[in-house]
Amino acid sequence: MAATSGATAAATAATPATSNARDYDLPWVEKYRPHKLSDVVGNQDAVSRLQVIARDGNMPNLIFSGPPGIGKTTCILALAHELLGQSNIKEAVLELNASDDRGIDVVRNKIKMFAQKKVTLPPGRHKVIILDEADSMTSGAQQALRRTMEIYSNTTRFALACNISSKIIEPIQSRCAIVRFSRLSEQEILNRLLRVVEAEKVPYVPEGLEAVVFTADGDMRQALNNLQATFSGFQFVNQENVFKVCDQPHPLLISNIIRHTLGGKLDEAYVHLKQLYDLGYSASDIVTTLFRVVKNYEMPEYLKLEYIREVGFAHMRVSDGVGTLLQLTGLLAKMCSVSDKAKAA
Repeated sequence: MAATSGATAAATAATPATSNARDYDLPWVEKYRPHKLSDVVGNQDAVSRLQVIARDGNMPNLIFSGPPGIGKTTCILALAHELLGQSNIKEAVLELNASDDRGIDVVRNKIKMFAQKKVTLPPGRHKVIILDEADSMTSGAQQALRRTMEIYSNTTRFALACNISSKIIEPIQSRCAIVRFSRLSEQEILNRLLRVVEAEKVPYVPEGLEAVVFTADGDMRQALNNLQATFSGFQFVNQENVFKVCDQPHPLLISNIIRHTLGGKLDEAYVHLKQLYDLGYSASDIVTTLFRVVKNYEMPEYLKLEYIREVGFAHMRVSDGVGTLLQLTGLLAKMCSVSDKAKAA
């Protein structure tokens, strides 16, 4: 999923594909990456806070926290563009990713040298250091960073992007304003995909785009990557092609499993489960897709909550390494049992 640096919220207002070879070869996650905060999709509360910062120019140290692919890095870069202007970006912004060496030496040397560098900026503006995937920094590097943030606070601001803010040490958290991002809604992703398919002249059917949205699970970068991969591989976006490219268990097969467990038919449910397992899908793939289908399946709410509870326990065991067919069959038995109890009540 992380084919590009940081999280890509989505596209700018889609423009028709150009004949420029460089643009043609660009991944769509980069080609349609927003350059202005107003173009970012979703997380309107977080984006509106950043727009106020961009307007007033008073940027504090920031921590952007949330799942991958929802716009954290995109928002940081857009904020830097709006604060500093295109002409100052090269000189006044340092971006480091998890793929770079980010031990204590990098903080002591590279980051410190950039913080010391003199750059002429408009009044009230500061240099910006962007640390992507900051939760993967070593503890020693974070401790060194804490002191650097204090010493150079007059000239430099730090923007840290991470998936889990609790992995950032508390002294750094207390020096930053935390901006929390959540997964994008299906409608937000679908609206942006419609713009992209129109700009790229992608032939599609509505069910195909629904499948792309399903496989993305709130991740705009994943959605754009899956859309491009399907178009590149098959030249047509329909449900069958999307699931071939993404190689996830088909929701219809998962729906059949749920339907049989609701009827208490364990043997029939097992047949469909074994079919998926024999296709080579891991227990984690099956349980994750099962959870997403159960969430949207039409059934009584109390029963849905019980199903989600059992799927959650199964996911915990699978995550611990017990991803066997027996474990998945046990989950089906639990689901049948829950359904039978509900009928008897």
